[in-house]
Amino acid sequence: MRSRLIPWTLSVALLVCAPLPTFAQPTDAGEDGADASADGQPASAKSTSRPGLAISPYIEAAQIVTADLSPGNDVLTYSRLAAGVDAGVSGRNNAASVSLRYERYIGWGGGASDGDVISGIARGYTTITRGLQIEAGALASRSKVDGDGASSLGGFGGDSGRVYSFYAGPTLARQVGDVKLDAAYRFGYTKFDSDGDDDEVFTPGVINVDPFDDSTMHQADLHAGVRPGVWLPVGIGLGAGYYREDVSNLDQRVEDFHARADFTLPVSLDLALVAGVGYENVKISARDVLRDGNGVPVLDSDGRLVTDDGAPRITAYETDGIIWDAGVLWRPSRRTSLEAHVGKRYGSTTYYGSFAYAPNARSSFNVSVYDNVAGFGGEVNRSLAGLPVQFDVTRNPLTGELENCSTQQPGSGCVVDVLGSIRSSVFRARGVMASYNVQLGRISAGLGAGYDRRKFFGAPGTILATSDGVVDKNMFVTAFANSRVNERGTLFADIYANRFDSGGELGGKSSSVGASVAYGHSLTDQLAATAALGIDGVVREAPDTDVWSATALLGLKYRF
Repeated sequence: MRSRLIPWTLSVALLVCAPLPTFAQPTDAGEDGADASADGQPASAKSTSRPGLAISPYIEAAQIVTADLSPGNDVLTYSRLAAGVDAGVSGRNNAASVSLRYERYIGWGGGASDGDVISGIARGYTTITRGLQIEAGALASRSKVDGDGASSLGGFGGDSGRVYSFYAGPTLARQVGDVKLDAAYRFGYTKFDSDGDDDEVFTPGVINVDPFDDSTMHQADLHAGVRPGVWLPVGIGLGAGYYREDVSNLDQRVEDFHARADFTLPVSLDLALVAGVGYENVKISARDVLRDGNGVPVLDSDGRLVTDDGAPRITAYETDGIIWDAGVLWRPSRRTSLEAHVGKRYGSTTYYGSFAYAPNARSSFNVSVYDNVAGFGGEVNRSLAGLPVQFDVTRNPLTGELENCSTQQPGSGCVVDVLGSIRSSVFRARGVMASYNVQLGRISAGLGAGYDRRKFFGAPGTILATSDGVVDKNMFVTAFANSRVNERGTLFADIYANRFDSGGELGGKSSSVGASVAYGHSLTDQLAATAALGIDGVVREAPDTDVWSATALLGLKYRF
């Protein structure tokens, strides 16, 4: 019953974020600054706005045909009714943006099922008093999951689950004499829901990859620092942080405490050397699976392992000792910044950093390198919290789902491409993500790519021991282009490719690829027609296991 309430809880969270946060505003400016989105409507028809506020509600009706190309040749027809809003607010004390959409699918014929979908993304803040803010964010989307555990946002028809995530918490920044104080707390929750009319990838009664269920996350950080040249030529900082994530699957728990001192040595006006040293204790633990009288693991109705609540908690991973890192900060201008670190954490060498370059207001290039320990929910939550206050959302013209997000703001990331493996086991994630966005007259375009490597931890003597040391690798690339072809027409195209290499006994390689094209034409200032075509598929190493489908859409959208 709880999982049935989650979509409505998330929709409320997304709406609550609207007056507070910093979020997703679809802004595809054409040559004259007019909107160049795929529905072909001019900017004057797409929002109600005043200084600091933009609201663009809409309703939509569409007819969709999807055909299996391999295996099989089923053809399914759906009618789709949708209502949504794209909104943003920016003021002296708060900022927010939100893209929220509700859809109702009506299937025609025996194989096409009815369904409801809520999707959206939001992030923002509001100021309580000087230096004290409340931040919040939320995500809701369908997800596609393959049998080897690979997951990605979006999809249509036989989707296998839905991802919901939100976070909220206060941040404090105060200057006390020469000392700058910063403190923050964040609570987060993430749910992967495989209930409903979606086809089950994880067959009940068969132990495949145990799919993530839900988790809660707490993160608290405190830091006090003095700038270089105030007390000493070197800047000094002292800080501590605590991270805890509780995963419902087999009662897994991640606890990470660290305390450290930081030092900053300016070399020039735009270059500084940085270093830090401290102490960290990381512990990951879990319980074993419940077994029947024959010693066979018990599965619930969703194919997930059932926790033996009476079993002792067993440590899967623990590291305790000195941590350190050293690096550089380079900021030659407000449009360029580089941060790079190398050191020791989690018992081995670590690398992390970022690079942002925005040569002008129409283009930006961002790279981020990361290394952290978390569960699936914590990873999604961290990425959501890392989004900037203003970012662009791209929705698939065929499914209406979040497809990728891009931003013109330096140093930003994207939550959509972090799902990777849906395994319930806790992991250490290392990877890199890069994105490039550009506006060329009537054309806006974006390119994103990334690599994510996850090494899983499993407690010895438990069923998760088979996951210990397993490595999943995920590589992806996505690109889109949006162009106004005339006064009332807009052409949109996108393409994606994803390569997933699963470790463990069910290891194997699979590739997901797809492309779509859509043309939108404004019939009036408020009403637009859209036609779209798309194809996507999953290619596996095993023979005769490839899956391909094609989808076509005709629809009308009315923006108030």
